[in-house]
Amino acid sequence: MSKMGLGGHPHMLGFDQLEQLLERSAKSGNDGYPPYNIEQTSDCSWRITLAVAGFSEDDLAITVEDRQLVIRGRQGDTGEDRVFLHRGIAARQFQRSFVLADGVEVGEAVLENGLLHIDLARERPENVVQTISIRKGGA
Repeated sequence: MSKMGLGGHPHMLGFDQLEQLLERSAKSGNDGYPPYNIEQTSDCSWRITLAVAGFSEDDLAITVEDRQLVIRGRQGDTGEDRVFLHRGIAARQFQRSFVLADGVEVGEAVLENGLLHIDLARERPENVVQTISIRKGGA
């Protein structure tokens, strides 16, 4: 017997892409840097907070690509010749991705005290009842 995915289940019509989204999320390559929090701010809104100490607004890029929120960080070279006796502060580039559900929109992004806050919200869908008329078949 072959394994049936969500898209192949007879009662789950149109959910073919759900499995693809789950696979893409699992392969997103996030290595734990930078650390982040996700908090629910209301029934239909969330806030993602990333610890990005040392990054400026110009070092960060936030995009939405194919229902995926992508945050990239790359610090520019200061051009100064600096000699570190100890270097414990990470200054590496990163990419952190989050898969967004249908209807979730990215709102404001704020950089404050080394924390990048990104607000997300989903509009509450209206309950729609649609009546389908039945026509009589025949000649």
